[in-house]
Amino acid sequence: MVMNMTTGTTTNFSEKEILSDALNSTKAATNNYNSFSNECVHENVRQAMLHCLEQEHDIQQDLFEIMHAKGYYPTPAADEKKVQNTIQTFSQCAKNC
Repeated sequence: MVMNMTTGTTTNFSEKEILSDALNSTKAATNNYNSFSNECVHENVRQAMLHCLEQEHDIQQDLFEIMHAKGYYPTPAADEKKVQNTIQTFSQCAKNC
């Protein structure tokens, strides 16, 4: 429950809405930490940003797994041929980089 301090009204949010908001917040945070780390002049600050980025990715994965397990974030099964093609494509890219 959240109270609007201006109107004095309260709003109840569902578990799904709270988790979705948290997931969206971590997605925004990872975007910001990624940008910050790319623009750091000092290596120690860059490493701190990368550490924060890694932690946010872990939180994001945890939230996704919770939402997926509860059926709040359904994902369709991937076609096995498409999975293998994607693996092959990115494997080749990694070898060429």
